[in-house]
Amino acid sequence: MRSITPKRILVIVSCVFVSLTSSPVLRAQLQPPYPTIPVISPPTTPSAQSHALSVVRSEVNWLRNACRTAPNYTSGNYDQIWQQFQHLREAYAAFKATLTPDQVTSVANELAELDAGLDILQEAFDDYRQDVSSGRGRAAALRSMCRVLDEAAGLWLRELNKVAKRLRV
Repeated sequence: MRSITPKRILVIVSCVFVSLTSSPVLRAQLQPPYPTIPVISPPTTPSAQSHALSVVRSEVNWLRNACRTAPNYTSGNYDQIWQQFQHLREAYAAFKATLTPDQVTSVANELAELDAGLDILQEAFDDYRQDVSSGRGRAAALRSMCRVLDEAAGLWLRELNKVAKRLRV
């Protein structure tokens, strides 16, 4: 009778492992290491669109309010305004997701202009950073940025309302 050497044990274990992992039955039973999340698109009902639009309007108002009050705070004012702006972007993206393909097609140019408008609003943050890095006082740069953002957000909201009226939302 032959003795089992470590080399033979390694060969036997390797063969068993290969046969188990190549077995179609075993592969079919393997589960992914994380749960799969189904893709759920938001509803495109008129009430969902109306709700999403009201959230966008609220976020614009919150941004404008932050712009009006932020200069009064001693710290965290820039971050507060930046956060409110990001909330506005997210709410607008959620609103667009509720639109039907026909609605998107009918106002595609206006939606592109609203997207560009948000990009322009975001440039105010870049201008603030540039002002501060070039030596302008933080308080003065913040007041300037807030004034520009407040007015621009108001204009952006008016354009959004025109699009919403055209969409009958």
